Amino acid sequence: MGKIIVIANQKGGVGKTTTAVNLAACIAVAEKRVLVVDTDPQANATSGVGANPAEGKTIYEVLMGELDANHAVVETKMPFLSLLPSHINLVGAEVELVGLEDRERKLLTGLQTVRDKFDFIIVDCPPSLGMLTLNALTAADSVLIPVQCEYFALEGLGQLFNTINMVKKNLNPNLDIEGVLLTMFDSRLKLSNQVVEEVKRYFGNKVFNTVVSRNIRLSEAPSFGKPIILYDAICSGTRHYMDLAKEVLNNNEVMLSEPAAQTT
Repeated sequence: MGKIIVIANQKGGVGKTTTAVNLAACIAVAEKRVLVVDTDPQANATSGVGANPAEGKTIYEVLMGELDANHAVVETKMPFLSLLPSHINLVGAEVELVGLEDRERKLLTGLQTVRDKFDFIIVDCPPSLGMLTLNALTAADSVLIPVQCEYFALEGLGQLFNTINMVKKNLNPNLDIEGVLLTMFDSRLKLSNQVVEEVKRYFGNKVFNTVVSRNIRLSEAPSFGKPIILYDAICSGTRHYMDLAKEVLNNNEVMLSEPAAQTT
């Protein structure tokens, strides 16, 4: 059964989508079957792997119970990497879900039919702690938290952890922290180094060894609809996300040693 890792932080611009797309792609390079689930109405993860957000069935229909997830999953240009796309109409889901019974578990229910087909399911969340993120956390085995190496890096994380603890208490007692990922690091800036020290002091061994530096190629890749490893295989952004993928794979070695996920 595939492990569901949610990429969450209610702050915008911290590298959630960049991490979701590129971590998934780099795990796929290791020939593990990966599904990216885009729950952000902006659909940046969808376009970031080369799909058109305006075409086909999406996560919206799955959340509303109108469609089996198998009929919404699409293949990408990369072997082993699949996508459950988003669309701007997902904006309405925040309101529509409120009136539904068992509203926090719609994503968990929707993913059940595809979960056994993948080793990892990577969920990209919107920059909020609304109903879509709550659904993602309820469905998740673990949450990966990107934290940018900038001023106010830890601002708002208390609220995120309150939400995670609330979900653990009431909806998903097995929810774990996959790790904290430092992003947008600039070795030239004293502030970046200070933030790294502060985050490591605050989160201890939950911080990944990998630190993702600022990288122009990493910023350019989404506009070409490609994960960084397809856009520029030798840049520092590729190297960092390959290192992160290795850490995630090593941390989940026991899970991966269990009977292999089914292939489609």
